[in-house]
Amino acid sequence: MKISSGTIVSIHYTLTGDDGQIIDSSQGQDPLQYEQGAGNIIPGLEKALEGHSSGEDVQVTLEPEDAYGQRNDSMVQSVPRETFKDVDRVEPGMQFRVETEQGPMVVQVKDVAEENVVLDFNHPLAGERLHFDVNIMEVNDKEGGDDTPKIIT
Repeated sequence: MKISSGTIVSIHYTLTGDDGQIIDSSQGQDPLQYEQGAGNIIPGLEKALEGHSSGEDVQVTLEPEDAYGQRNDSMVQSVPRETFKDVDRVEPGMQFRVETEQGPMVVQVKDVAEENVVLDFNHPLAGERLHFDVNIMEVNDKEGGDDTPKIIT
């Protein structure tokens, strides 16, 4: 069966950056399951896997606009230090999950001053070219109901 809209797909993947360093991988874990066409994985990867079948290996390089987008400097914001009053320690590089109008996001602390904390709301991989090595494990018809796989992010 070929990957098409509505199919349930199980993949193993390794994600690397331009420097060849592994950023993420499902190796040694359960395969990632997603529904094709539901927007559960980045658009460029979903498009690249369309039409492929179980057992195939797919290598794809995605430009930022097909992955997590370009970095947007307006998404770096300074917030009052008191926003973190319940956090013992706030240091550059730390990440926090926050609720926004667009839903939950992970933000990264860029700088900490006495009065303010600078947060970066860009996805950590925004602006990066991404290289995926994917092994398609299974492709199945969607069976519906509450058994739809939950996406791992």
